[in-house]
Amino acid sequence: MNTRTLGHSLAAVATLAAFTALSAGVVVAQDRSNTGQRVAQERCFGVSMAGKNDCAAGPGTSCAGSSRVDYQGNAWKYVPAGTCTSIKTPTGMGSLTPIRS
Repeated sequence: MNTRTLGHSLAAVATLAAFTALSAGVVVAQDRSNTGQRVAQERCFGVSMAGKNDCAAGPGTSCAGSSRVDYQGNAWKYVPAGTCTSIKTPTGMGSLTPIRS
């Protein structure tokens, strides 16, 4: 295997690993407290304010920032891993799966 083929193989593996992590709903992102530490985050449905979701706001929307109401059940926001179901909102708790109205 030459160096060029090895480089392409490594790039393909890295891309596949990134897609696998995203599809599982858990990502590693820059800590927002500016400590420089990277923390695992998960998708949490029903906790974002109108227009502040990270994605998935239902049919007819364009993804990030497209939720129409506060705490929309099918819109998610990234939160630190393990905290979603403990987030309390006026409509109930955060959920790891879409909340049906």
